[in-house]
Amino acid sequence: MNYLKLIIKLVLVANLGGAILFRAAAQTAPTGSIEGYTKSSQKNALPETTVYLKGTTLGVVSDAKGYFKLDRIPAGVYPVVISSLGYQSQTDTIRISAGQTTSLQYFLKESSTELESVTVMGKSAVQETKEQAYEVQAIDARKLHNTSLDLSHALDRVSGVRVRETGGVGSNINFSLNGFTGRQVKFFLDGVPMDNFGSSFQLNNIPVNLAERIEIYKGVVPIWLGSDALGGAVNIVTNNQPRTYLDASYSFGSFNTHRTVINAGYTAKSGFTAQINAFQNYSDNNYWVNVDVADINTGKYFPNQRVRRFNDTYHNETIIAKAGVVGKKYADRLLFGVTLGQNYAEIQTGARLVSVFGDWHRKGNIVMPTLQYQKRDLFIKGLDLTLNGNYNLGTEQNIDTVYRRYNWFGDYKQYEGQGSERSRSMYKYRNNNGVGTANLNYQLSEKQTISLNHVYNTFNRKGRDELYPENDNYEQPRKSSKNITGIGYKIDYTGRWSTTLFAKHYSQVNRYSQSYNPGSNTSEVLYRQQKNNFSNWGYGLATTYFLTEHLQAKGSYEKSYRLPETEELFGDLVNLQGNIDLDPETSHNFNLGLSYNTTFNKIHQLNFSGNVMYRDARDFIRARLNNNQTMQVMENLFDVTNAGVDGEIRYSYKGFLNAGLNLTYQNLRNNTKFEEGQTQESVVYRDRIPNMPYLFGNADASVFIQDLGKKGNNLNLGYNLLYVHAFYLYWPSLGSDKLDIPQQLAHDVNLTYTLADGRYNVTLECRNVANAQLYDNFSLQKPGRSFTAKLRYFINQ
Repeated sequence: MNYLKLIIKLVLVANLGGAILFRAAAQTAPTGSIEGYTKSSQKNALPETTVYLKGTTLGVVSDAKGYFKLDRIPAGVYPVVISSLGYQSQTDTIRISAGQTTSLQYFLKESSTELESVTVMGKSAVQETKEQAYEVQAIDARKLHNTSLDLSHALDRVSGVRVRETGGVGSNINFSLNGFTGRQVKFFLDGVPMDNFGSSFQLNNIPVNLAERIEIYKGVVPIWLGSDALGGAVNIVTNNQPRTYLDASYSFGSFNTHRTVINAGYTAKSGFTAQINAFQNYSDNNYWVNVDVADINTGKYFPNQRVRRFNDTYHNETIIAKAGVVGKKYADRLLFGVTLGQNYAEIQTGARLVSVFGDWHRKGNIVMPTLQYQKRDLFIKGLDLTLNGNYNLGTEQNIDTVYRRYNWFGDYKQYEGQGSERSRSMYKYRNNNGVGTANLNYQLSEKQTISLNHVYNTFNRKGRDELYPENDNYEQPRKSSKNITGIGYKIDYTGRWSTTLFAKHYSQVNRYSQSYNPGSNTSEVLYRQQKNNFSNWGYGLATTYFLTEHLQAKGSYEKSYRLPETEELFGDLVNLQGNIDLDPETSHNFNLGLSYNTTFNKIHQLNFSGNVMYRDARDFIRARLNNNQTMQVMENLFDVTNAGVDGEIRYSYKGFLNAGLNLTYQNLRNNTKFEEGQTQESVVYRDRIPNMPYLFGNADASVFIQDLGKKGNNLNLGYNLLYVHAFYLYWPSLGSDKLDIPQQLAHDVNLTYTLADGRYNVTLECRNVANAQLYDNFSLQKPGRSFTAKLRYFINQ
């Protein structure tokens, strides 16, 4: 592998040096750009409209708001063709001036005849994402904006993905992608790591309306995302196009669940722009669970009781505000912003249902200023720069002060004196967590690009507990800093073949203290200051080739590292115990994929994608129950392998019927033959990793009826099936009772009626129609049957 690293470095240096000399000597043709909106004759936005320059290969597809932009057009006069299915095509003539952006607006009239096909068609952002050399899937989130889904439940319908929850709204989640789970998979918001967003801004409390699309990278992650993802990454892409719009919705559902979303933006001709995204979630989470109960006073045993959760209320409120300028000479985009939010969560159980609490709760907030800067053609043609920065000043607090013991009937026993339900605390802390990212892309030639990325993350937990103001433990350092630098080289040799080579450097410094007793005859506790470092290189490549116009093959490899997260090292003070001795984990990730897309008889469309993957991970970080089985703790497992496949097939008919099926199998095995300090083969050697689903899938179907009741009013009927095969809770080889987590089978149905071409929308949903008992982490039960109604209003100027 050292030879591969040397080859990558030599290729990058040689191409960079040659390209800089070439650029200095050569002159590029002056270029301009066009942007604008496509709308219907009723002035409603027309998404998926093709805008292309006739006689060239330049084209683009408008987004959900009808906005389009096409850059780097050589100066001159061009005929432009605007076409959209169900509307009459338009042809216009435009003049492109060097260094200028031409603003356009087109209104298309409805047509009952089929549009003529065009030779050159632009591709949507979702399709372009899927055609990258990486093994990546993309969700068009716009199609889910009328649902009440949050981002985690939207992702749970993707092949290779399992999102496991400890309960209802606002509960902890464990995200799994092709066998890698938790923090092994990284999350990004518009390319910025979400490592420091805190408990007020999590995947399962962010509404799907915030996203335009969601990109899921399996195994190998492009360097422009940065960070230290071991097994993949999820990038949530919002619509940052300059526009004026309002998108507001409210939903109400079972268990007294309320969700509100308001997205609004304004862009003036001067270039001033402002944007607000606000959302709120509330739920009592008082759903039924089946559990054994003991009388709090007599100890009498009541097996398999059906009881309601009674200490699980959750709510959060978040607002994201940005303001700045777009389209200026000094910046294509310069935005200053702030994210403000708060959350409150009652804690019903520990890591298993045998632990039950009645007063313990936590709360937190986020106060995070942000900066975003983008500039294309910085100083020289082809040099693009993107900078992002944020710093979370928010706090978290764990409150456990009531000296009681509860059972599942809600009965409790009060004790005298000072105590708690688990660990007496009012500890309030601030993580002082900041992230800075920089992306620099340089187009060496028409077919070659070099990229440089750097991500810096800092963490410094500080706090105090008013119950124990003299406790020295709270003054001890809990600090961490990470730097990840990546460099990549991409070549598009032909329109059919593309390859990217890249290398990443990882470094981490942790500072902490360890307590010790200076003598056997004293109860004094002293602390030793400790520090550990890590530094190493990773590398990889991704390549793709279109075997035919409709058949694409992909292959990718990466040696990646994942540095332990601060919560894994220092704990989350709720249900995760810290482990400062965790080592970074590393993995060799291989992917081989194939996709096929075709349309036949002009009315049938068939899409297929499949992926074969292999992971060879060392020092694999996984969760287990701690010694008293009340909390989880992360530990290293020396050698873990995973071989698996996932695939998806989709069919659509005329835009009337859309159906799909995906399935994932992953064979995650303990390959550690000898445990540390042992000479005999481990009894769990080659066992399947416990508490990890290995066979699961989804199926869905929807019917779309146009102009129902009135022209412009549409009805959509949808169905979704979730299947998870039974899996082991503990190691299979340890005893005859392996405590299986049973098979999961959940059915969801929904109905959406849109009026006035999508301005007004009404949705009714039913999840878990059969009221099945669903389990996830360590047999924690999830909600049963639930109903939701959602109202949404959308307008775009």
